Amino acid sequence: MVYLSNWQEYQDAAEALYAASPNKARYVVKWKVSKQADAAAGGARGQLVLKITDDVTCLKYKTSSSIILNRFEVLNLELAKRMRNAAPPPVAVAPASAPAASVAAAQASADAEGTDVEQTGTPVQNSGVASGGVKKKKNKKKK
Repeated sequence: MVYLSNWQEYQDAAEALYAASPNKARYVVKWKVSKQADAAAGGARGQLVLKITDDVTCLKYKTSSSIILNRFEVLNLELAKRMRNAAPPPVAVAPASAPAASVAAAQASADAEGTDVEQTGTPVQNSGVASGGVKKKKNKKKK
């Protein structure tokens, strides 16, 4: 467990640690309220503690400065962007099946002739109020 004192060092090390092992890295944000909170100041004093680990390396940064909040927000957005842009697992694409091709051919020939063709598949069901599935409450009668 290493506390880094320079913000830029922590940010670079945190991004590198996440890039090295995105599946194992964990990022924790804590706000520790100090026991010596100054009631006369009107605000809670405390420390912001950031921790990122991959079970081998643990990096921590601690500050009580409010100036760091903008930098902290930038780091959060950068890590969230990297977490969000992870490549999805590959999905096997099935080749077009013969029944689907025959239905498409029948639809095309029916359109040319002007007749209707029965299509197979699951119909869309509209259940509830505007497909939201929520019933409207009935008004109670006044006595």
